[in-house]
Amino acid sequence: MAGVAVTRQASHPLTVAALLAFTAGFVDTVGFVALFGLFTAHVTGNFVLIGASLIDLHAGLLTKLLALPLFVITVALTRLFILRQERRARDAAMPLLLGELLFLGLFLACGSALAPFDHADSAAAMVTGFSAVVAMAIQNTASRTIFAALAPTTVMTGNVTQIVIDLVDVALVDEQKEAKARLRKMSPPVLTFAVGALTGALAYGFVGFAALAAPIVAIAGVALIYRPK
Repeated sequence: MAGVAVTRQASHPLTVAALLAFTAGFVDTVGFVALFGLFTAHVTGNFVLIGASLIDLHAGLLTKLLALPLFVITVALTRLFILRQERRARDAAMPLLLGELLFLGLFLACGSALAPFDHADSAAAMVTGFSAVVAMAIQNTASRTIFAALAPTTVMTGNVTQIVIDLVDVALVDEQKEAKARLRKMSPPVLTFAVGALTGALAYGFVGFAALAAPIVAIAGVALIYRPK
């Protein structure tokens, strides 16, 4: 893991985690609302919808099927890039953040130019949705590697489960320093993910794809933290 990334991350961990989680919640919600139920920040929902389509055909089945290998390929390529940077003793954080910014920008641009979509599996909907899938695949990979010291920022099920467990332990068991530390670590991403999801839905309802300026600004904020000194 790149030493520069670890050092900078340690100075602003809660801010970075909060901004990343806000972005994931926001982008996933906009994708779901605007693209006929496409999940972009995690693949679990798409697996469920694909399975449900076996007995009740849902719109956008082809897009959801193609989103899965695209997500996997992007994760693999991102990991290969990180390993290459590590071998060269270079920081991978900034390039990955810039890559995510690029595809979030494409998501905004394609959505603004091509919407409204007449069908979930139209070429315009696919291009728009796949831009978001790539952006979120990059963030998912970064969350598991260069940002591994942070709480997960794209899927909240594990975070919420651990928070509830720790709340019970803090209330009933003495000397729960580790539980309290986890609560401080995991609570901000859960809260900002929820805020991102809520504001993403409301903002899309008011201004459409222009709402994606918000997560772009959030990731730009993370990039400022990781900028070369």
